[in-house]
Amino acid sequence: MKRVMCIPNYSEGRDLEKVDKIVECFRAKENVKLVDYQPDKDHNRTVVEVIGDPDAVIDCVIESVKVAQEVIDMTKHEGGHPRMGAVDVVPFIPITETTTEECVDYANKVGKAIGDLGIPVYLYEDAATSKSRKNLAKVRKGQYEGFFEKIKEDGWEPDYGPHEMNAKSGCTAVGARFHLVAFNVNLNTDKFEIADAIARKVRHIGGGLAKVKGIGLSLEDKGMVQVSMNLVDYRKSAIYQALEMIKYEAKRYGVTVGETELIGMVPLQALIDTASYYLQCHDLRADQVIETLLIEE
Repeated sequence: MKRVMCIPNYSEGRDLEKVDKIVECFRAKENVKLVDYQPDKDHNRTVVEVIGDPDAVIDCVIESVKVAQEVIDMTKHEGGHPRMGAVDVVPFIPITETTTEECVDYANKVGKAIGDLGIPVYLYEDAATSKSRKNLAKVRKGQYEGFFEKIKEDGWEPDYGPHEMNAKSGCTAVGARFHLVAFNVNLNTDKFEIADAIARKVRHIGGGLAKVKGIGLSLEDKGMVQVSMNLVDYRKSAIYQALEMIKYEAKRYGVTVGETELIGMVPLQALIDTASYYLQCHDLRADQVIETLLIEE
């Protein structure tokens, strides 16, 4: 069966009534499974994860964009996570009997549909139309506020939609990519500058781990700070490597790790690799997990 995963991110995580209206677009839909959704008050962002038939998933995503366009006003948005639009990012990920090339086609189809709604769209990662747009962080640089001028610059014309910023809905990045791991580490301090400094050390752009993107965030409700990361290829930069590097860097500030978070779905092998490291069990395999065998049956 041909199946694709889509993980749209919406710039609303505090008004649960609005979140529910968006998520409703994915509930009880034929050939689509709503796997998870996670509103985050500090980030003011909701991540939705769905798996299903590509055409059915695409229809649900487009429906959700229309709802988000109605209920989210970016002129009033504040939150800890970088963002540039009401529907911030829409990545497609191949799951079964689906190729990356097909996911690029799905990204273009959704990108055009969003553009037709009057929202500028940028294609990123494997769907990118130029090298400068492959990296999501580079596309999103300047965020919502900065895009009113950025969109006018040479080389930053949208791939779809109007060539001017949509004040209410912002702009959206749509792409195709490998399954990244969203992994956050919360530190026992409320000093943002510590999380920021550690994130700069850990992420690839700062000379850290090759496949890690990271930023520091304040978690005011918890009185903690966070190193929020995307491990864009867990096979090359593992969860345990990111965690151990953060622990190492935190020591210089006399700070410890309070807790960690996995946001959304994660490939089993990423967990096996981490368990293998901490258990020092170097031949641990996914087929040793009972539930894995039950699923296969």
